[in-house]
Amino acid sequence: MNPYTPLAMGMPGVQELLVVLVIVILLFGAKKIPDLARGMGRGLGEFKKGKIEGESTEKEDN
Repeated sequence: MNPYTPLAMGMPGVQELLVVLVIVILLFGAKKIPDLARGMGRGLGEFKKGKIEGESTEKEDN
């Protein structure tokens, strides 16, 4: 298999992920990362809840 297939080209490798992780730690500090993750989790939960509510009201309208 060719390692440069279109599917594999957009995926970051382990080294790239480690560099991003180090940059995030340097920017926000190790103590802020759990707070950021918690906030992102809450945001995703609210988004999913809104999506489900929107789908249910759409079904009721039809």
